[in-house]
Amino acid sequence: MRDLKMQPYRRQYRLALFTSVLAFCVILVGAYVRLSDAGLGCPDWPGCYGQMVAPADQSALGGDYADRTLHTGKAWKEMIHRYLAGSLGLAILVLSILAWSNRKQQRQPLLLPFVLLLLVIFQAALGMWTVTLLVKPAIVTAHLLGGFATLALLWLLVLRLKPGSAAASASGKSRQLMMLSLLVMIAQITLGGWTSTNYAALGCSEFPTCYAGQWWPAMDFREAFVIWRGLGVNYEFGVLEIEARTAIHMTHRIGALITLVIVGVLAMRLLRNESGSLRKLGLLLLGVLLLQISLGITNVLGHLPLPVAVAHNGGAALLLLTLITTLWMSRRHE
Repeated sequence: MRDLKMQPYRRQYRLALFTSVLAFCVILVGAYVRLSDAGLGCPDWPGCYGQMVAPADQSALGGDYADRTLHTGKAWKEMIHRYLAGSLGLAILVLSILAWSNRKQQRQPLLLPFVLLLLVIFQAALGMWTVTLLVKPAIVTAHLLGGFATLALLWLLVLRLKPGSAAASASGKSRQLMMLSLLVMIAQITLGGWTSTNYAALGCSEFPTCYAGQWWPAMDFREAFVIWRGLGVNYEFGVLEIEARTAIHMTHRIGALITLVIVGVLAMRLLRNESGSLRKLGLLLLGVLLLQISLGITNVLGHLPLPVAVAHNGGAALLLLTLITTLWMSRRHE
């Protein structure tokens, strides 16, 4: 009888796990599209040059797009990202329907699936504005954060639906450090998005110095963090001067140092915890943190190699999910 009662949750758990993996893939593909300068590969939304499939060649363009230059590779990158994002939206819709159909069950999470549904609808709007507002940094950064938020909430749903989740013991100070680490990680992801969308990843070309052997070169922080610059500006390849891009890059570096210290202290604290599950999470957290720092340094020294830059986005997502898992396990013990 208990197995029959748990069956709906197991189906939802498997679907939520699959959807989480799909959301992770959408983040990676979105990063690949952005970093390969394909964000405007299609000048319209949701189609591409008025079609639901990327045009094969220049001769396929007509109407308002006849005088446009088609970059087939970029168009296909953008459309593949949209197809994956659309599939993610459908999967979240199914999760919401399943949650509503089981709403009378005691353990059924109901709020999370519907928050996810609203979030993915807003994400679609941000995707449209990314194109129509010509990759405006504020919109693209918000779109990136929306993707990470979608993944985080899906993973939280997985943790809530997972059968037989074990509890873990953590002190009040450890839980406070977990929350601080999560907040710092969110801030650093935001800074990373702002760095990428303003084409400031190479604002410094050396490590540990910035460029020309300077630790603190000329920087323009006022221009670096202007959130909204009005409409009608094409932000592809960036509009900021080098001093502003350097200011963004250096801010992200300082954020990385703060993240390394705080999350590193948390990882070491978890490694000394009595709970074996939290010790394993501490080891995972430390490993992913060091990998993420290494990827960031490689981005600078290698002048932003595309596979490394995409992996850097994936590392941020894995760090976020590890911190969420750690917090969830410690909260279940209370």
